[in-house]
Amino acid sequence: MASSTSCSQADGIIANKHELTPLEKHVMFFDINNDGIIYPSETYQAFRKMGRGIFRSMFAAVLIHFNLSHKTRLGKCPSLFFPIVVENIKYAIHGSDSGAYDSEGRFVQEKFEEIFKKHAKQNADSLTYNEVKELLKTNRKPKDYYGWANAFVDWNSLYDLGKNKNEILTKETVKAVYDGSLFEQIEKEHASK
Repeated sequence: MASSTSCSQADGIIANKHELTPLEKHVMFFDINNDGIIYPSETYQAFRKMGRGIFRSMFAAVLIHFNLSHKTRLGKCPSLFFPIVVENIKYAIHGSDSGAYDSEGRFVQEKFEEIFKKHAKQNADSLTYNEVKELLKTNRKPKDYYGWANAFVDWNSLYDLGKNKNEILTKETVKAVYDGSLFEQIEKEHASK
């Protein structure tokens, strides 16, 4: 018997009645129809809603779904539609990252604070691009090339989306990406322009 999964950002509940983890909230912005499954077309639409160009949005959708779909579809044959199953997003956590999400997709405050204690040199509450590069280099696990590449894409995308007019990434912005609210903030800012 097939079960359907449905998610709602409004109530933060997934069909099997668990409250969304911070990692699930992080990806729910991309689930345009709130059914618990994210397709490349939805990811494309979400990037466009944040003001990204057509090519960049298409590239992001292809890259994200090619890398994450198979990890979130446990025990199923690969799908040519490359869906991402929200409730299984924890299986797509990669190495060589900050550890601010644990293996279940929960937010780890201590690891988050560690990002800034270790790497925020110019200002304790923000990161420059060079400090982001240092963070990436420091977090590399030996021979974890997949993790290196994913961390590079994640942090460079975050820097690109979240840097302020002074070219810095504030602690508040980084926290917003982890709690799932940054993408909605960027969408609202883009819509108001």
